[in-house]
Amino acid sequence: MRPHQISAETAQILADKLKVPIEQIMHMPQHILIAKLAELDKDEKNNE
Repeated sequence: MRPHQISAETAQILADKLKVPIEQIMHMPQHILIAKLAELDKDEKNNE
């Protein structure tokens, strides 16, 4: 599986928000990454 086509800056931001190593972000299956982003977005909306 090849790494995601995202910039290093974006990967670093995602790693910080999801609290996982940047390497894990780059090699995480796309459907799992999207699910985690959706969960993060839902949590942020609930905290507003």
